Amino acid sequence: MDPATSRPAIVIDNGSGYTKMGFAGNVEPCFIEPTVVAVNESFLNQSRTSSKANWVAQHNAGVMADLDFFIGDEALAKSRSSSTYNLSYPVHHGQVDNWDAMERFWQQCIFNYLRCDPEDHYFLLTESPLTAPESREYTGEIMFETFNVPGLYIAVNSVLALAAGYTTSKVGGVVVDIGDGATHVVPVADGYVIGGSIRSIPIAGKDVTLFVQQLMRERGENVPPEDSFEVARKVKEMYCYTCSDIVKEFNKHDKEPAKYIKQWRGIKPKTGAPYSCDIGYERFLGPEVFFNPEIYSNDFTTSLPVVIDKCIQSAPIDTRRALYKNIVLSGGSTMFKDFHRRLQRDIKKIVDARALASEARANGEIKSQPVEVNVLSHPIQRFAVWFGGSVLASTPEFFTV
Repeated sequence: MDPATSRPAIVIDNGSGYTKMGFAGNVEPCFIEPTVVAVNESFLNQSRTSSKANWVAQHNAGVMADLDFFIGDEALAKSRSSSTYNLSYPVHHGQVDNWDAMERFWQQCIFNYLRCDPEDHYFLLTESPLTAPESREYTGEIMFETFNVPGLYIAVNSVLALAAGYTTSKVGGVVVDIGDGATHVVPVADGYVIGGSIRSIPIAGKDVTLFVQQLMRERGENVPPEDSFEVARKVKEMYCYTCSDIVKEFNKHDKEPAKYIKQWRGIKPKTGAPYSCDIGYERFLGPEVFFNPEIYSNDFTTSLPVVIDKCIQSAPIDTRRALYKNIVLSGGSTMFKDFHRRLQRDIKKIVDARALASEARANGEIKSQPVEVNVLSHPIQRFAVWFGGSVLASTPEFFTV
């Protein structure tokens, strides 16, 4: 019997903002770390600038640089405390674009965080639905040749999100996956992705953070510039919510500011002095970029409900009703309060308007059946992809594929 099959598989979900890692069979990942690597460049710089630099010096500097690096929160802390560490974000918009940094990141994940021997465990990694085949080859090359893993399965994250227990029968539905760096709308029928209908939009969680940061800066809030992005991110995660009507929400804030305006208190990183600022309209304007993107960007102005509707309308006609009935949310940026209710309401409006228009064209001779629109919110949607991978990798079939 292969000893690797008797041990739990390792599930790593690499996102643009955060990486979730842990062992199959668990409900939540063991570690959630920012997908960032800090490498000490001083060794390499010394060997480059030295006039007597020989091969040995360069080799030693290279070895030291290979050893001296950190990932996740440790990397961010090192870059703040020392100028010799350069930050590298290996994943952009859901795609790996720095394979050296990615390999280092996986090395730390396996040996420092999960503390296991990669030769003793099967691995399940995730990828974006629009990933090129070459990327899968690179991943396989690193896993098999560098880490010598006994088995590797690379799964499309949207299918895993559906497999996370939302549906009991055949896996089918539309996955709205909004992470930190990418937003994908992926229709799945009978467990297979309908490739031609995938939609991707250039607005994701990081854009919400940048918009909150911009709103606070324009209002002249007393936030230290070097800390403003981190404060905006925390404000987004702790205080933002989705409203049903912007105008009504503005009126509410203006009538009862004491009830709706929150206070943020922090400490300036350089001086250690305390500071405070108000959190006002950005609480509901942040998530609004998904429903009215023109308030944030002039380049992309199609709202998320319209993108989802177009995605389903481009799918085969016999799958559309089932897709509308099972719209599944996945990713940390779908966790805003009432996000699923607003999304369901707006999609339902589009569908009902189309049905009325078709009846009008038929002069009332044809009565269309109402289309059920259902957006599913779930307590585990933040880790839906990782949890789906955990469920899949804990089945006996996983080791036999």
